[in-house]
Amino acid sequence: MIVSNRLNKKAKKTSPLTHSRSAWFTLAILSSTLLAVMFSETMLLPAIPEIMHDFKVPYSTSAWIFSAYLIVAAVMTPIAGKLSDIYGKKKVLLTLLVIYIAGITAGGFANSISFLLVSRVIQGVGLAAVPAAFSLLRDSFPPQKLAIAIGVFGSAYSGGSVVGLLVGASIIQNFGWHATFFSIAPVAVIVATMIAKFVRDNSKNAQLLTIKGTGDVKRRLNIDLKGALALSSTISSFLIALTLIETGINSENVIQIASSFIASIASLAVFVCIERKAAFPLLDLRLLKHTILLPTYIILMVMGTLMFLVYPSIVQLVRSPQPFGFGGNAVDTAHVQLPFMIMFLVFASTSALIMRKIGNVKPTIIGGIISVIGAFGLLAFHSSEFQVATNLAIIATGLSLTSTAVWNLLVTSSPK
Repeated sequence: MIVSNRLNKKAKKTSPLTHSRSAWFTLAILSSTLLAVMFSETMLLPAIPEIMHDFKVPYSTSAWIFSAYLIVAAVMTPIAGKLSDIYGKKKVLLTLLVIYIAGITAGGFANSISFLLVSRVIQGVGLAAVPAAFSLLRDSFPPQKLAIAIGVFGSAYSGGSVVGLLVGASIIQNFGWHATFFSIAPVAVIVATMIAKFVRDNSKNAQLLTIKGTGDVKRRLNIDLKGALALSSTISSFLIALTLIETGINSENVIQIASSFIASIASLAVFVCIERKAAFPLLDLRLLKHTILLPTYIILMVMGTLMFLVYPSIVQLVRSPQPFGFGGNAVDTAHVQLPFMIMFLVFASTSALIMRKIGNVKPTIIGGIISVIGAFGLLAFHSSEFQVATNLAIIATGLSLTSTAVWNLLVTSSPK
């Protein structure tokens, strides 16, 4: 009888209903991580002209406010993934969030462009918390409900962007751009506290992975430092070249651009050689031969490039004086970009329902076509704020469909 009661209690503790509630609660908390990050980033977008004015720097220098952040984030993401395998996803996520909080707090005290860029580098390290949160999300949901969870998680991206644009523009107008950093720090602290208290890591034994399929689980996984350095050089050199191109190609930087691309290609070749011989590779190169994973990586890279080309360009268009721009302020910039964020939010939330009926491939194709239509529309028609906002909404509709479908393909096809 006692044994029976214990079994009943255990069954109650692990019932599907309880697990489901726990998973959705975890989703809400982890989505807050992405919401807080996007809230912070979109608040900063309208402030670029003010930062340029305060520090008396040209646009070519201000471009590094986002480039430095993204370069470090791109380098840290695979490293954070490997650290998650060794030490656990929750521990790594919390560590990265603490680093992110330190970075945004430092940004609020920035009194020079150098200080601001250093704070952005620190924030870039913390940005790797988003993929870490995503991996925890994957472990919390069964495959049949994962698409819905990804859709909700993706909607937090737009939700944070919408709130960031509306609130950030008002903060900049009334309190200055430094206040944008201070306003997000308490939110990030609350999110980190909730993760520490309520989110469970379902992959605590990840460090006992087998070594090259030998079945040896006695040794702890090690970080591939040589591979990490080579990958860091590859990504950094490539993104530095893109940033230099964004600021304008001229006789002074053409050699730097060419050198950066050459360094990136050389580093990539070194990275491939290292990974083939590594006992614990930073990236499993066999995944690049996967018929689904490789196309999804390419699509996500193109989407990310498109979005981060659009963001600063729209800010410059709205804030530039007439006739070169619309001569608007931070609030006007938020109003122009708001339809993009709202449409992304709406379709990211509903894409999961669409995918359950027609699969992942069709939404990816349809979303891509819609995005291309919006992009060409923006190229042809951008003489008024209404035209820009309308075309941005079209682009967002396509991107939200494609991103949710592609992320679902990536998560369901990747080996755990």
